[in-house]
Amino acid sequence: MQKAYKLQGKHKHYDWGGTSFLPNLMGIENVNHLPYAEYWMGAHPSAVAMVSTAKGEMELDVLVKEDPSKWLGAHTFQKFRTVPYLFKILDVKNMLSIQVHPSKENAVIGFDKEQAAGIPISAANRNYKDKNHKPEVMVALSDFWLLHGFLPPEVLEERLHTYLPLRSLINEFKGGDYKHLYTYFMQLPMEASDQILKQLLLEATVAVNNRTVTKSDPHYWAHKYYADGIPVSNIDKGIFSIYILNIVQLPKYHGIFQGAGLLHAYLEGQNIELMANSDNVLRGGLTSKHVDIQELIQHVKFIPTYPTILNGETIHKNETNYPCLTADFGLTKITLNEGESYTIKTHSLEMLLVMEGVVLIDQLSLKAGETAVVEAESRIQIKAQQTAVLFKSFVPQ
Repeated sequence: MQKAYKLQGKHKHYDWGGTSFLPNLMGIENVNHLPYAEYWMGAHPSAVAMVSTAKGEMELDVLVKEDPSKWLGAHTFQKFRTVPYLFKILDVKNMLSIQVHPSKENAVIGFDKEQAAGIPISAANRNYKDKNHKPEVMVALSDFWLLHGFLPPEVLEERLHTYLPLRSLINEFKGGDYKHLYTYFMQLPMEASDQILKQLLLEATVAVNNRTVTKSDPHYWAHKYYADGIPVSNIDKGIFSIYILNIVQLPKYHGIFQGAGLLHAYLEGQNIELMANSDNVLRGGLTSKHVDIQELIQHVKFIPTYPTILNGETIHKNETNYPCLTADFGLTKITLNEGESYTIKTHSLEMLLVMEGVVLIDQLSLKAGETAVVEAESRIQIKAQQTAVLFKSFVPQ
């Protein structure tokens, strides 16, 4: 009896995406050079994945509603009632917005408030698209760069000293007051913030042109954002965040977890991302999308962050786990040599994303860029027809 089915996700063409990585991975001819930013695999209302069944192509959420115990398993159904996670592949050509995600409690409050105000879900100024939190784990598929939480106090203080245009802000950080520093700058009149940021960007341009900075220097990313020229006025205040957040480099197959309240942004590279089934994003700049600084400030954790890189923990010679600090999802990497087989036992709805090679999953042949969705409480054999790398999403028991 069939237990694994081919799943077809949905592409998102955000302007920060690359034009070749996802099309090449999935064999798509991108003749119009569209940005392929994200590939969604899940049951979120804004982009429900399709599943190939004996009845034909069906939406994942419809399948789950028809027989939740079969697809979700008893534990997941009892706790979540639906697929609790959203699986993605991202190609970050240009940096994403500075952003933070709300806690579950605050997401409910924010959603209900915007509903009561009559703001349509699709409105450009809508902050809360659903009532869920959005913790997320990401694993690099290439050399990957991101901003991840506030710098330690001593490092941030040194940075304010090092960059001359920022020295006027030193007194705003007395005693390591992250909230005051950030709020003070983000609420400065535009003319005042422009004066600071313009000098920073001019310094950044000189440094990049003289090749005196690397990607570990905030000047590199500030210059990249305005590579076509520094605006005369109305400079995006999100530039400031590049100088006060940790710049983190992740090698291929290394990961990081990001919970509620953590100010962050992706800078460059390709990755897979697994998150709670939500699209709630509060933005703080570096975007053409809606920015609501007052709302964002209410949800940021104004504490230093010491990045914890996930190297992966071996749970079997073929499988590596990336610890996730949430009950909504789990993530592992499965590696198989050509001709090798590996059997998994599912307890929830699981997705098997093939990133390299060709495999047989329950007699279903899948190549790189393709995904299988597997019913709960199933015993599934994965056999590599070519040396293969897969990522498995699941709900922890």
